[in-house]
Amino acid sequence: MAEQRYQAVLAVISDGLSISQVAEKVGVSRQTLHTWLARYEAEGLDGLRIGTGTAL
Repeated sequence: MAEQRYQAVLAVISDGLSISQVAEKVGVSRQTLHTWLARYEAEGLDGLRIGTGTAL
C-alpha cells in the first residue's frame, strides 16, 4: 500500500497531475491525497507507511 501512496504522490509532484486527477485514479479522496503529500514532504517514504499514526 505504501507503494501505491508513493506512486500517487509522485504523479502529483513529478508528473504535474492535479490532486483531483490522481485521487480519482487511485480511488481516494482529495483530502487523503493531501495528507499523503504532507506526510511525504515531512517524513519522506516513512510518512507513507500504513500505521505511522503521525498526526498532522
